[in-house]
Amino acid sequence: MSEFWLISAPGDKTNLQAWERMNTVTSKSNLSSNSKFHIPDLKVGTLDALVGLSDELGKLDSFAESVIKKIAQYIGEVMEDSKDKVQENLLANGVDLISYLTRFEWDMAKYPIKQPLKNISEALAKQVTQIEADLKTRSSAYNNIKGNLQSLEKKTMSSYLQWQKTYESLSDMVVPRSTKMIAEDAEGGLFTVTLFRKVMDDFKAKARENRFMVREFYYDEKELKCEKEELMKLASDKKQQYGPLLRWLKVNFSEAFVAWIHVKALRVFVESVLRYGLPVNFQAMLLQPNRKSVKRLRDVLNVVFKHLDEVAAASIMDPGMDIPGLQLSNQEYYPYVYFKIDLSVLDCS
Repeated sequence: MSEFWLISAPGDKTNLQAWERMNTVTSKSNLSSNSKFHIPDLKVGTLDALVGLSDELGKLDSFAESVIKKIAQYIGEVMEDSKDKVQENLLANGVDLISYLTRFEWDMAKYPIKQPLKNISEALAKQVTQIEADLKTRSSAYNNIKGNLQSLEKKTMSSYLQWQKTYESLSDMVVPRSTKMIAEDAEGGLFTVTLFRKVMDDFKAKARENRFMVREFYYDEKELKCEKEELMKLASDKKQQYGPLLRWLKVNFSEAFVAWIHVKALRVFVESVLRYGLPVNFQAMLLQPNRKSVKRLRDVLNVVFKHLDEVAAASIMDPGMDIPGLQLSNQEYYPYVYFKIDLSVLDCS
């Protein structure tokens, strides 16, 4: 997976030249792979509304990221022995995540651009919240079956070789070579052992320490049959739920991821208007930094866009510089609008 930087700069003639210069410099120096990120003409609204929305979108951004991370992780849990194939199931609108990002197009049908920004934000929040709620319900039902199945399987599972090697030494007064297997199925075997009654409790304790299930056994064919049938039923239920659950997870991962990137686009729009002013005129761009050149790329961007905020740019380029009246919070700040999209959080391998 990869990290992307979603940035924007004013789109007037002078800054457009700077933008093109940045693209040329970063591409030729192999600092990053760049593509334009198209954001439609959204309704601006009032300044107060934009300021309030900026904070709300920040929280929604973190929430949406956490939901898609949960879905990705749960896909890994559900696929169990096929975790190496998880990434190929993480798609957005039928394509891989990087392709979706680099060719991003606003979904006009889901999120009509003629409505106020707050309405779009609320629609996105409602969608992601519903996906999270459905995930909790579906995962709980599947985990319940899976847990019951594992619990039942453990009752019959043991290591034959380990048992043969250790049972005589688990306690004193165990009759040598007295163990016999009296029942077996696909999940494991049931063994008897002969020992003196007075060491029974000690034997049980030592057996459990070695992960052997010990119980007093009275042969009951009906009980054994019921247990086996329950095991088969749980295994069948798990198998029947696996396919529909995995399909739901894949569909809703896509839905949540698409929603998340639309939240990012909204944040770029809002912050660009707040920072660069009206009329709305900015260019958004997606950068995929070369891992070996992250610091160099950041330095180049600060040089190219330092005119957008001379004071902040000077502080960033010289952290030791004491500039009266400038207070930068712990949050990352640059002369240009910047948001990070870190896809490595979805790496479940």
